[in-house]
Amino acid sequence: MRSVRLAAVNLSFLGLSQIAVTVAAFATQVVLARSLSQHDFGSFMTVLAFVSLTAPIAVYGVNELWLQRFGREGPKAFRWVRRSIGVVTAATALVMLAMVLWGMADLAFPVDAGLKILLVPVVAAQAFIALAISALQLRGAYKAVAALQLAPHLGRIAVVVVTGTVGLTVLHVALGYALIAVVTLTISVLALGPYWRGRVRLEGHSAGPPPPSPPPRYARLFSGANPFMLGSLFYLVGIYFGTVVAGEFLGTREAALFSVPMSILMAIYLIPRVVYQQYFLAKLQRWARNDRGMILLAYRVGTTGMVIAGCVIAVLVAVGGAVGIPRLFGEQYADSVPILLILSVAIPMRFGAASVASLLTTSRQLWRKVAYQGGGALVYLAALAIATPRYGLLGAAAATVVAEFALLVLFWIAVKRYVVSGARLPSWGMIRQHLRKGLSHAR
Repeated sequence: MRSVRLAAVNLSFLGLSQIAVTVAAFATQVVLARSLSQHDFGSFMTVLAFVSLTAPIAVYGVNELWLQRFGREGPKAFRWVRRSIGVVTAATALVMLAMVLWGMADLAFPVDAGLKILLVPVVAAQAFIALAISALQLRGAYKAVAALQLAPHLGRIAVVVVTGTVGLTVLHVALGYALIAVVTLTISVLALGPYWRGRVRLEGHSAGPPPPSPPPRYARLFSGANPFMLGSLFYLVGIYFGTVVAGEFLGTREAALFSVPMSILMAIYLIPRVVYQQYFLAKLQRWARNDRGMILLAYRVGTTGMVIAGCVIAVLVAVGGAVGIPRLFGEQYADSVPILLILSVAIPMRFGAASVASLLTTSRQLWRKVAYQGGGALVYLAALAIATPRYGLLGAAAATVVAEFALLVLFWIAVKRYVVSGARLPSWGMIRQHLRKGLSHAR
């Protein structure tokens, strides 16, 4: 039972951290919405959403590639580290340059241009904190993971509290976000130092220096990282693109109204990402190679549990949001309530999709996973193009639900066909017996 208790403790730290992140992110949105005009809030959220969309390009999937390679190769995977950090640095620099040029091209609108340029450091912070979290996760340093993912949100909430108290402008908010990003970047780089030197003891592997191995070719590095980069990009399209579309085609007020319920959904969607990408991903990589029984257990327990949890959370979000949004954000955001009611339907679909998608671990399965995510993104874009001009923000919300349903169906079919096909799933009695034995082969 010791390994069960250890897993529970680690997940508890991540869970408590995620609760704190969720509360901080939500409080940030509330204070910003009440401190800024709807126009400024909508402008800020539109640019921030676009900046967030650049994160997968900047980190280029290397954070998830590390989890895969270290899960498969153990200490030998240190040969990937230096070259992949170089790729992330170059990709981040290119994205930051593009952001600066985009801002300079918009100088006719000083506030919009200022937001785009001031938020450039967030690009680098997003990329390197993702690397640092993967690095800490591979060490089993889950307390440090929890602290690092919480720290930027605490900084941001301090910025918006000062803004609301002193009455600063939206550009001051962007400057504060930039300063927090610089601090986050510095901490993340320091956390990556031991990996650069190859002096880290990995969780689940024996201690000792890594065996000498030649670094991978860049072609292999890119081919390995591409599915993770594209998968993350397609994921974030579903999270942020609706706000970008609302801001660019409907107006800044509409972007503000849409960003409020989407901020709630973003916080909720972090739950399955914590479970499967910050705790179980490296383990699933090991199980896929050595323990089919654990994969079947993860399919049975994980999928059922996540769908049930998603349904419960969806009801809580719908009921609580209908009452809470006007009270917290102000009556000017009452029109966000119908949007949230529609979007809440997507929560159990996202939870279920995250569970089954996590089982697609081999190289061929990863490319299938990316193809399905791309298909879901195309469904989303098509649904937005059809529904938004006709039904406005409600159409954009409905497009989100349609895309989530399509993605869940695609992932479920893939896992049934390529992962658990022909296998006898463990009964719930067998599952309880396995848990009593302490999940000994999960170590």
